[in-house]
Amino acid sequence: MDPLANHRQQEIMDALRRAGGSLRVGAIASELNVTSETVRRNLRSLVEGGLVEKMHGGVRLNVADQDQEQQEEGTFKQRFSENIDAKKAIARSVCKLIPDGASLFLDIGSTTAHIADALRERHRLTVVTNSIHVASKLAMRNDNCVYMAGGRLRSHDGGAFGHAAMDFAANFNTDFAVMSSAGITAGQGFALFDLEEAQFSRLILQRAGTRIMAADSSKFGREAPILIGDPTLVDILATDQRPPEDLSKACAGWGISIHTPQT
Repeated sequence: MDPLANHRQQEIMDALRRAGGSLRVGAIASELNVTSETVRRNLRSLVEGGLVEKMHGGVRLNVADQDQEQQEEGTFKQRFSENIDAKKAIARSVCKLIPDGASLFLDIGSTTAHIADALRERHRLTVVTNSIHVASKLAMRNDNCVYMAGGRLRSHDGGAFGHAAMDFAANFNTDFAVMSSAGITAGQGFALFDLEEAQFSRLILQRAGTRIMAADSSKFGREAPILIGDPTLVDILATDQRPPEDLSKACAGWGISIHTPQT
C-alpha cells in the first residue's frame, strides 16, 4: 500500500480483501460506518494509484493485489491439502452424526469439503450450500437433493456470496449446519478473516437445529478479526483432538460439546 494513503483508504483496502476482492460502494460505506461520498472520495485516490479498479456500482482490487492476497491466505486447493489427515478424521466423525435423510447447510470451508467427501456414503440428503466444491460432490448421488446458492462464484474458493446467496439460503431451515472457523480462542470464540463468510455463517447458525463447527486443532489459539457470532449458538465443536484447557473450559461454559474421532 502506498505509504501516503490515509487510514480510511487502508480500511477500504482491508474491507475489499475480506470480501474476496470486490464490493459495492454502499456496502463499503455500511461496513466502515461512513457516507458513500467519503468512500467515493477515497476510492478516487486508490483508483489513481492503481490499487483498485472501478466496476458497475463499486470497485475491485486490481489483479496483482488479489494475487498477492491469495498467496498470503492460500488458495482453496492449498487449504484443502493442509492438515489433510486431521481434516479427513474430522470428516469421518461428523459423518457419523448425520443420518440418511437429514437436511443440512454446508459452508465453503476446506474442512467442510472433506466432510462432503465423507457424506457421499449417505442417502437422501437435502443439502444447502454456497460452495461449488460441496455441490459437485453431493449432487446427482444417492437420491440427494442439493440446493446451490446463486451469485458470483469467487475465483479463489468457488464460493457464492452477496445478497442473492444470503436471500436464497434464508429460504431454508435444516436439521444441521456444518461450518468452518479460521481461528478459535477462549476469549473471542469462533472467527474468520472474511466478512462475507462470517455473514453467511451467522445466517445458517440461526436456521439450523444442530450447529456443528468443524475445525482442526491448528485453529486453536489462532485469532481472526471477524467474529462469526455468539459462541453459545454452536452445539458441537468437531475437531481432531481435545482443545487446550482454557478453550475446553470456554466450550463448556458456552454449552458446546467437543466431538473428536476418539469420542
